[in-house]
Amino acid sequence: MSAAAVEHSCDGEPESLLEAANRLMEQLPGYRVEIIGGVITVTPSADGPHARALTKLMRPFIMAGLDDDETGVLQAVGVWLPSGPADYAIPDLAIVDADLDEHELDNNCYDPAVFRLVLEVTASNYDNDLRNKVAAYAEAKIPVYVIVDRKHGRIHVLTDPVAGEYDSHRVYAPGQQVTLPESIGAKVNLDVAEILNAGARRQTPEA
Repeated sequence: MSAAAVEHSCDGEPESLLEAANRLMEQLPGYRVEIIGGVITVTPSADGPHARALTKLMRPFIMAGLDDDETGVLQAVGVWLPSGPADYAIPDLAIVDADLDEHELDNNCYDPAVFRLVLEVTASNYDNDLRNKVAAYAEAKIPVYVIVDRKHGRIHVLTDPVAGEYDSHRVYAPGQQVTLPESIGAKVNLDVAEILNAGARRQTPEA
């Protein structure tokens, strides 16, 4: 994760945070650019293990019927955040209401009210997912926030957002099953070991 400085344009007017973020997106194709707490963060494109974990995670949501009718299962869709005038995040995975398209606000981002769950698979900037985004998603009143913490081998499930934090924070280790709140639209169970194994870097067999 890195922070980007706001530059001045040729006419002397300072570049806004949103303009700076969009410029970085153009300069760094494949990178994820977000504004959390008034700070631009830049995340490199996902590695193979990160992508495998996301694929493994999508299956139980889709099998539970959450990608039909009333809800959708989407990757990398922007959520507009109330934590700052230009704050937005792009969660790795989200469960959203089916009428998402009717709730676009700005910069290809959507009203947090249509998000039932957001999920992040940690990368090099894991501290951002475990701290800054907790406060941002809670302030946006997103009901469920799931973090697949690859560095520490845990899955965090945060629920009940209150005053910029989540009232409930449960941590699951390999060997346990996560049962997500049915408020997301269906009963979904996640196998912690299976997901963490998918997100681990595979060792190349020695010749």
